[in-house]
Amino acid sequence: MKIGVMSDTHGSSLYFEKALSILSDCDVLLHGGDILYHGPRNDIPKGYDPKKLIETLNNLQNIIISKGNCDADVDQMVINHPIQSPYVMSQFEEVRILLNHGYTDSKDKIIENAKRMGADILILGHTHIKELYLDDSLVVLNPGSTSIPKDGTHSVAIIEIINSDEDEFELDINLIDIENGEIINID
Repeated sequence: MKIGVMSDTHGSSLYFEKALSILSDCDVLLHGGDILYHGPRNDIPKGYDPKKLIETLNNLQNIIISKGNCDADVDQMVINHPIQSPYVMSQFEEVRILLNHGYTDSKDKIIENAKRMGADILILGHTHIKELYLDDSLVVLNPGSTSIPKDGTHSVAIIEIINSDEDEFELDINLIDIENGEIINID
């Protein structure tokens, strides 16, 4: 199973569509929040067109969305998919994934909550900076931002669940540059 992960699209239809092209063969998409509005601290991203992004988003079948700090009640009025807050727990095969935008609590508290809830993977957004590391046995993933990266690269992530059975699973997780489709290696 392949799971596409994106966050912080901030109203950019251009970068949302680039992300979708990279994630086109994924079985499900996870969005870490900050969907439509660019926020008062950010410049308007290239390709800013929330109405077009809404139309594209509403035509998707399998997407799960966590509410970000720039997402308002009016966003849920125009988006057909639930915008869930503060945590979204999903299970794919034997893998439990917790999705949280990452702004309501400290990162340490969110990691502690993820472990307490039995998550295998914690997906965060908010910082616009890519991360992929282990905290004990918990995978912590931030796909960065599709539209306003603070680390220089417009990005998404793909989680592939390999050889899942009721006792074990293997994961292959890659961060991907949506401009050229190349895998991004971070330290």
